[in-house]
Amino acid sequence: MALGPRLDLRQTQSLVMTPQLQQAIKLLALSNLEIESFVAEALESNPLLEIGETRREAGEPDAPEPAGEHDSAPGPDGEGALDIAQHALDPDAAPGDMGDWGRAGTSGAGEGDLPDFENRSSDGPTLAEHLLDQVGAQAHDGREALIATRIVHELDEAGYLHTELRHLAEELGTSLAEVERGLMLVQSLDPTGIGARSVAECLALQAKEADRYDPCMARLIDNLELLARGEIARLKRLCDVDDEDFTDMLAELRSYDPKPGCRYGGTAEAAVVPDVLVSPSGKDSWTIRINEASLPRLVVNREYYVELEAGARDKASRKWLNEQLGEADWLIRALDQRQKTILKTASEIVKRQEGFFREGVSAMRPLTLREVAEAIEMHESTVSRVTSNKYLHCPRGTFEMKYFFSSGVAAADGEGASSEAIKARIRALCDVEDPKKVLSDQALADLLNKEGFDLARRTVAKYREAIGIGSSAERRRQKKLKSL
Repeated sequence: MALGPRLDLRQTQSLVMTPQLQQAIKLLALSNLEIESFVAEALESNPLLEIGETRREAGEPDAPEPAGEHDSAPGPDGEGALDIAQHALDPDAAPGDMGDWGRAGTSGAGEGDLPDFENRSSDGPTLAEHLLDQVGAQAHDGREALIATRIVHELDEAGYLHTELRHLAEELGTSLAEVERGLMLVQSLDPTGIGARSVAECLALQAKEADRYDPCMARLIDNLELLARGEIARLKRLCDVDDEDFTDMLAELRSYDPKPGCRYGGTAEAAVVPDVLVSPSGKDSWTIRINEASLPRLVVNREYYVELEAGARDKASRKWLNEQLGEADWLIRALDQRQKTILKTASEIVKRQEGFFREGVSAMRPLTLREVAEAIEMHESTVSRVTSNKYLHCPRGTFEMKYFFSSGVAAADGEGASSEAIKARIRALCDVEDPKKVLSDQALADLLNKEGFDLARRTVAKYREAIGIGSSAERRRQKKLKSL
């Protein structure tokens, strides 16, 4: 076959995203604060745009006060090793899913008329307040209590101690041995793992509390850097265990909380302005509207456009002016479409989760992005962008819209139950348990199975840890302290 140049005509189809389409998609995912910044830049660069009056219906109530949301407290040095190790242990984990360690210390909504705002409000006790309440009952004398109190005030937000003990001894004018006894007292307080000087020590304290700190577990905890690098075969040899025992050890290790102090308040709060306002309207209906007070309303100054057009004498000036008009019109339409999409998504969420709005988290149902996307005839990725960094305010409080999407488990009625409803039920059972007979994870699983939830012991333990409830041993000790 001879080689030579040739011309071919081919017809193909492809999706080309214009800059304006890309910008419209980006606007969907922006939070209120980011939209405000974007609009401010547009007002500065486009002379035809200006702020119009915000529409407000007669008798419309004012927007709720911004709610608070805790930021995650930074962990101590070495936490990155744990994050890497998490994926080494679970190769099937989805990208961005940090498993049990990533969720440890967070709090779900509680059962009843109002949700649990343990991690949404600064009204709860700080870590220092929680620990100091226990020091008096545990200290043998006033001197030990004084040293322990000083150590508590040296802890960071995650509950770690970074100050050298000899420095504390010098400042307090006491011996190193007394400071070490004071640290032992702090490390005996709830939550377990407080007062550790490294991630390894924090995990070791929790393993000892669970009566799992044998020589094999000790070697595993002492070699977390190998776990982070994924050197599993070498770790097995060091621990001198078979595959089954090693898997069990890893599961136990992952159940521990590397940042026990983050269960309590004391971190800075960021303002949260709801995008959607939901209020009851009659017996069987809801009023769902966009919080227009959260964003400025843009309009095009047509009079200024006519004035500038009259003064535009050359072709370049007229072209620039028309481009500014086109960009202004497009931005107004894009922002309006964004609001309509948010409202459409929120309306479907309220429809699907009406039980939550009427009865509380116990009536919450499993819901996926795909279900909402199919109902409103949009792509699943669009719903994901719409619900990211967007908040909904209702009589029960202010929630991120993604809060209403949760996985489910099988239930007796065949319809399934939301993981948030299960967490609320676990919290309710733990709140009313007998201090002399604290429920184990297996006992909780048995009770939930009797109520129609098909849950294994390990699943119950995962949900319990996710809402910041300690093990049966930790709860038993905490209830004993409260009874003193």
